[in-house]
Amino acid sequence: MSIKVLVVDDSALIREVLTRTLGRDSDIVVVGTAQDPIEAREKIKALDPDVVTLDIEMPNMNGLAFLDRLMRLRPLPVVMVSTLTTKGASEALLALELGAVDFVAKPNAGLAGGLEAFGENLRQKVRAAAHSDVRGRAMRVVPPQVRLRTAAAPQGSAIAIGASTGGVEAIRVILSDMPADCPPIVIAQHMPAGFTARFAARLDEVTDLTVLEAEDRMPLEIGHAYVARGDYHLRVERSSGQLKCRLSQDDPASGHRPSVDVLFESVAKVVGPKAVGAILTGMGRDGASGLRLMREAGCYTVGQSQSSALVYGMPRVAFEEGAVVEQAPLEVIAGRLAAALTRLGAPA
Repeated sequence: MSIKVLVVDDSALIREVLTRTLGRDSDIVVVGTAQDPIEAREKIKALDPDVVTLDIEMPNMNGLAFLDRLMRLRPLPVVMVSTLTTKGASEALLALELGAVDFVAKPNAGLAGGLEAFGENLRQKVRAAAHSDVRGRAMRVVPPQVRLRTAAAPQGSAIAIGASTGGVEAIRVILSDMPADCPPIVIAQHMPAGFTARFAARLDEVTDLTVLEAEDRMPLEIGHAYVARGDYHLRVERSSGQLKCRLSQDDPASGHRPSVDVLFESVAKVVGPKAVGAILTGMGRDGASGLRLMREAGCYTVGQSQSSALVYGMPRVAFEEGAVVEQAPLEVIAGRLAAALTRLGAPA
């Protein structure tokens, strides 16, 4: 079965580029295009697409306003096609909060790899969107928040989190539940260069933690979270008795940079049993081997459950390969991590 896509953009040129780009692979079919949300609404009713690609800046109705309405009235997998600017990054992240599955930066003259790389990236994100559980997420009820404590965690402990499609919202949920005294958190979220700084800033705004885009040799501190910079691997190292971030542009691992595997492997090696790890929603297998190394090093590891994952790909592979101690719904993962840290700090 082909994935039916509706392309929504006010530019005739972009509509043509997206249609041609998506149609390169036989498993994706563009069933229609629309130049604004008004036309898109009618096309959705008539064509019943599996996935919608949506521009943000459009006449008659802003793409974000249309997305908000669509998610409330008829939840559909949506991939935002956004301009790579500071404003574009903020709007793309807001779109994810409103329910979009993912986003991709519009092609431009400076885009690394050009149109070919853009096309491959877009097709992958459309496939992930087609496999996502958007309707399930829209119906999910979030339980009342219970304040967690991690003060009993031993000195030198750390929390490692990896995610891809759907991870922006999943990470926000976990960090929002973490208390301000938690051990340092290191995060690898598949996200392009130009977006991770705004992602970190947004998490800093909405959680009790201090959230930063990781910088090379930045010390890991209690109550802080560090987001891997787009197009850079993030590792943890111990230097002068202190845990620090290390950034590099080594070749992509498991198809990604930043790679969850790279982060988890460094945590297993450097932090060992004082670490805990979580693998969240996403397509593919990045993170499974690294999380298995963490578990083998004595770490508590948890995978997001199928019922709560927007895309049950990365957590499924990790579970099948024996990398997770347990699977859990997103809403309780912060509690599981906090409890494991408290057990670490308890007297023998």
